Amino acid sequence: MVIKAFHGVPLLVVLLMATVLEAGGDAVVRVAIYKHVGLIRIALFLAGATLLLAYGSLLNLAPLDFGRVVGLYIATLFVVWQIVNFIAFRTFPTMPVLIGGALIVAGGAIVSFWKAD
Repeated sequence: MVIKAFHGVPLLVVLLMATVLEAGGDAVVRVAIYKHVGLIRIALFLAGATLLLAYGSLLNLAPLDFGRVVGLYIATLFVVWQIVNFIAFRTFPTMPVLIGGALIVAGGAIVSFWKAD
């Protein structure tokens, strides 16, 4: 069973894998849409779709309570998206993105780690 493959894998590793697949798939689709035509575009769409399917499968098959880690996932996704955006498109985040991102990361930490008693 696929879920057994995640036994002993730290939560942060699973979240990083999922966010890299999601952000990477998005980047590949974006490249397909704006930079290529014909067979290369189709191949890139298929590659992006494969990455996004892998992301969805990984996140849904991993033995984690998504409601408990959603804040951490969104914070991790934001950071990974900025890294992928810089690597793939040479776009450095602007000051509003950095400040808003700091709020996203802080909010993710609050949602994930604040124990409401």
